[in-house]
Amino acid sequence: MKIYDISVTISPNLPVWPGDPAVDLHQTDFMDKGAPCNLTFLALNVHAGTHVDAPHHFMNDGRTVENLPLDALAGPAFVLHLPDSVNIVTAAILETSDIPPGAERLLFRTRNSAIWQRGEQVFQKGFVAIAPDAAEWVVRRGVKLVGIDYLSVAAFGDPLPTHETLLKAGVVAVEGLDLSRVPQGRYQLYCLPLKLRGADGAPARAILVG
Repeated sequence: MKIYDISVTISPNLPVWPGDPAVDLHQTDFMDKGAPCNLTFLALNVHAGTHVDAPHHFMNDGRTVENLPLDALAGPAFVLHLPDSVNIVTAAILETSDIPPGAERLLFRTRNSAIWQRGEQVFQKGFVAIAPDAAEWVVRRGVKLVGIDYLSVAAFGDPLPTHETLLKAGVVAVEGLDLSRVPQGRYQLYCLPLKLRGADGAPARAILVG
């Protein structure tokens, strides 16, 4: 059994969506300065780093992150490798891929994963995303969860169609995964977002076991 941590590390150097506040992570109390313990402060957007989108993010319908079904967030998953030549994940690509029949959780490893490997601290607008027709493909096949290896399932500058298709259907979108060390294949996924009341998303720790 091998465990892959597919979460990115939260730090002030983490790239964030343009316009979002940077991650604020700093120590406030220091034992070596006489405090009885060390304490750290954290402030960040709920869509920073590895995170989960709830339907409320784009649907404004009250389906918030604390109510996401746990049976979607944990269970068998398939990691699909896509070649570096793929600039956007389309339905045609998925139709001819090696995705096993009945797969309920799909994670797409693209050339985005190299961004995390390089340690890029500046947001990359040209990331590989999921096209609206691929989102429709996912919904038609009863997929419960879909994940991508950068900060959005949708292309920069065109967020609505892909998000709306997935979230309206109740498909959990996991964004900001680091799949750079994960071979293609079947795994058990455990992705647990923070239980934030009324939030449209939440940071998550995600692992694959296989």
